[in-house]
Amino acid sequence: MREIRSVASFIVLVLATQASIECIAAEKPNVLFIAIDDLNDWVGCLDGHPQSKTPHMDDLAKRGVLFTNAHCQAPICQPSRSSLLTGTYPWSNGVYDIEQEMREAPLLKDAVTIPQHFRKNGYHTIGAGKIYHRGEGDVDAWDEWGIRHGWGWMGKLIGPEGVSGLPEPSIFDFGPIEVPPEEMNDGRVTTWASEQLQKEYDKPFFLAVGLITPHLPLFTPTEFYDQFPLTSTLLPEVRANDLDDLPPMGLKFTRYFDSTPMSHHNITRHGLWTKAVASYLACSTYTDYCVGQLLAALDKSDHANDTIVVLWSDHGFHIGEKMHWEKRSLWEESTRVPLMIVAPDVTKPGGRCSRPVELIDLFPTLTELCDIPAAAAQQGDSLLPLLKDPSHEWNHPAITTQMIGNHSVRTEHWRYIRYANGDEELYDHHKDPHEFENLAEQSEYAAIMQELAAHLPVKEVPSGPRLPKQKYTQEFDWSRP
Repeated sequence: MREIRSVASFIVLVLATQASIECIAAEKPNVLFIAIDDLNDWVGCLDGHPQSKTPHMDDLAKRGVLFTNAHCQAPICQPSRSSLLTGTYPWSNGVYDIEQEMREAPLLKDAVTIPQHFRKNGYHTIGAGKIYHRGEGDVDAWDEWGIRHGWGWMGKLIGPEGVSGLPEPSIFDFGPIEVPPEEMNDGRVTTWASEQLQKEYDKPFFLAVGLITPHLPLFTPTEFYDQFPLTSTLLPEVRANDLDDLPPMGLKFTRYFDSTPMSHHNITRHGLWTKAVASYLACSTYTDYCVGQLLAALDKSDHANDTIVVLWSDHGFHIGEKMHWEKRSLWEESTRVPLMIVAPDVTKPGGRCSRPVELIDLFPTLTELCDIPAAAAQQGDSLLPLLKDPSHEWNHPAITTQMIGNHSVRTEHWRYIRYANGDEELYDHHKDPHEFENLAEQSEYAAIMQELAAHLPVKEVPSGPRLPKQKYTQEFDWSRP
């Protein structure tokens, strides 16, 4: 009889413990994690372009805190996402380039990513679209994986001549296509993710939605492209002599695409700069349309009041600034990213934070917001103090790395760049937000440069293994002019 009572007591204890765990888990907030590919600051609330039309992202920013000075850790997809997902800097994890696999870098072989960590700590993890750089990433990251589409079907639809007017455009194409919004890659992902938001879960959920637009090619349905007539579309503010004060390494960075259709010379000589700008603006508006659908689905669900919303982009994008296109630079256009967070019972509507923050900060921020243990390898800083008070004191500059030895340091006031060969640039963002005037050669700024240089990594780990040369990347030496 005593054994029966003991067994019964044990069962009751187990059931009570399980109920307690489920109760605690149910109290944790859900997370809607919206990742966008290649979206720079051409978002209305960030004032990156005066003609940006992004009402849904602007509305999201008003709901919580908009970080107006947020920066990526690498201005290219694979190292940026590897850094964000593992909470480690490129110079400490060995993933510097797009032609790498995250798990083949020795220091990231066993690293725990954000979705893995949330799943291990009681969350139901759901993913769709582009979160990891390739495929769905770690198979043990997701309880449910939705869909992810590549661009192959569009190439077949459009044909090799493209729509931009560039000869042999390949992936460097841009312009309108006759495809309904819902049939675009992001439209399909958004529809699937919106359906997941209508479901009930017995655990808190972590839903990651990766939108690939405005990644190249810059295709949008005609209805979005037509919102930006070429006769009135404004080019970004540039100066004809903007490259004159760049050091040799800075000048070399502008030449990465010189042998491709995406070179500044090629686009301008074919008179297509305005069309490229209109196409990028249209892509931003289309992405905003998808974000609006996600937010509408959340708002009408049972999860509207207990879901943290995070929206971020993996890096910026040049549209001819400094006669440069795409990313892979250490200037503002490449490093600055949209970042906005709405956290129920933490953030207040209308928060704007000008402190320099990093994408690497998202991992510790989310673990703290969701009251789960911090991951051991996290190198970022939780943004919780800034979510509570956007003007809170903050002494952490943003560090961006483009291949070994090339880094920028961004504060509220300055951007300092030092290249692998020792070349330097310095920009005063209080007076020169477009980074037109390089102050590095002026002796009165030597002390400021020395102070900023103290934040650069002292040691950089070797690069992990490289993949074979990819179709759309160039042979390029990032270590010397």
